[in-house]
Amino acid sequence: MVNWKSLLRSQLDEKKKSTKKDPPIGKPKRGGSKAYYVYVRDPKTKKIKKVSFGSGGLRAKINNPKARQAFAHIPVATPDDLAGADAVIFGIPARFGNMCAQMRNFLDQTGGLWAQNALVGKVGSVFTATNCQHGGQETTIISSYITLLHHGMVIVGLPYSEMRQCTMAEITGGSPYGVSTVAGSGGSRMPSENELAMARFQGRHVATIAKKLAINE
Repeated sequence: MVNWKSLLRSQLDEKKKSTKKDPPIGKPKRGGSKAYYVYVRDPKTKKIKKVSFGSGGLRAKINNPKARQAFAHIPVATPDDLAGADAVIFGIPARFGNMCAQMRNFLDQTGGLWAQNALVGKVGSVFTATNCQHGGQETTIISSYITLLHHGMVIVGLPYSEMRQCTMAEITGGSPYGVSTVAGSGGSRMPSENELAMARFQGRHVATIAKKLAINE
C-alpha cells in the first residue's frame, strides 16, 4: 500500500525547491485545454485518499493540516462533476490487483449519470500505483475501464509511441493501458523521472484527443 504521508512529504519538499507554480483551477494551459485536479473522499473515514496528476506529475493528498493547507485550492470531486468534463483521468490505487474500495464507492454513485448518458463520448483514462512490480498494475487499469465502457466513455491509454514504457534500464511502471508507478514497501519509492514523463505524455495525449472530439461535435 502507498504510504500517503511519505508521498505527500516528498511532494511538499519538491514544491519548496521548485520556482514554478501550478496554475490555479480553471486557468487554461498551453494548447487551450483546462486541467482540474480533484480528489475523492473515503466514504467511511471522510479522509482524502486519491492520487491525481497533471502536467507537474503525480501528487497526493491526505487528511492532515499540512495537506489541507498545501492543496487547499484543489476541490473534492463529486460524481456530478464528471458530467462537466470533456475528459477524465482517474487515479485509481490498486488493491489486490483491482480498484480500491474508495474509488469503487465513488464510481458506484454514478448510476444517475449512466441513466442520463451523461458520460457517453467523453474521454476516459486511468493511472495507478502498486506496492511492487507485480502488484496488479495492468489488471487494476483494465478492470477500471469496464466501468468507463459501461458509461460509453472513449478509452485512451498510453500508446507505444511513448517508448519510455519499454525501457529495460530500470524498474518502472507503465503499460499500453496507462501509466503506473511502483510505490515500494510502505511507499518508500517515489515515482521515477521515467514514470513522471509517461504521466505527462498521457495527460497531453488525453487532452489532444478530447480537443479533437470536441471540435468535431
